[in-house]
Amino acid sequence: MKIWHQSFTELDLLPAYREAMERHMRRVVSPGTEVVLHGVRPGTYPSNYPGTDISYSSLFALHGTQWITQALKAQDEGFDAYAMCTLPNPFIREIRSLVDMPVVGYGEANMHMACMLGHRFGMLLFIDRMIPLYQEQMGIYGLQSRCAGIRPVGFTFNDVLTAWSDPTELIGRFEKSAGLLIDQGVDVIIPGEMPLNILLATHGVTRVQGVPIMDGIAVTLKLAEMQVSLKNTVGLSQSRQGWMNAAPDRKRVDEVLAFYGLNR
Repeated sequence: MKIWHQSFTELDLLPAYREAMERHMRRVVSPGTEVVLHGVRPGTYPSNYPGTDISYSSLFALHGTQWITQALKAQDEGFDAYAMCTLPNPFIREIRSLVDMPVVGYGEANMHMACMLGHRFGMLLFIDRMIPLYQEQMGIYGLQSRCAGIRPVGFTFNDVLTAWSDPTELIGRFEKSAGLLIDQGVDVIIPGEMPLNILLATHGVTRVQGVPIMDGIAVTLKLAEMQVSLKNTVGLSQSRQGWMNAAPDRKRVDEVLAFYGLNR
């Protein structure tokens, strides 16, 4: 099985983060599963931090077009699944209508899984400006009543990169922020952005006050493996009924991408 991992970061600018993610992914996927990491195009952002752009809805949408073209490339190259390893899952419904392989989004997968592990979940984020987007997505997923709170974690993406080798202080700050969510009635916590997830998973932070801390990338990849298996064994796959799901002709898709200059 071969899974295309897609990140919202320029991974080549973040070698320590990339190495930690690769190491963790090898630990969680099944023997025989290959996960190939991909970031956005070099020069996408003015720095190594996507939050300078994607905290604006307009720029988020423009950068999100890369996720569409990457999904098509993944299918053309014979990958079995497309793992969207970012909390906001840009254009996930549209991507599912364009490719035949399983498409799993970090945010959607973890919100649903959290509802299986507890009654009400919460999220801790770097980019609190994006909270309205996640609230809107919960409405689409039918999960608004299952979310008890979303809060800023209290430190930044750059703080995580700086403290990668000794995150003791950051973990303490995370646990304090998690405690505030727990006081709001949260019984499962999703660590929002992927660098925070990898930091916690790398250092074995799985619970705070008995509350599970989701390992979002593990959930995303294991669900991708399961969907590939279900497709191969019993034929279970994406619906093609209705406007949201109908698949356009690939030739026409390529023509439209070329018209808008997105076929690079």
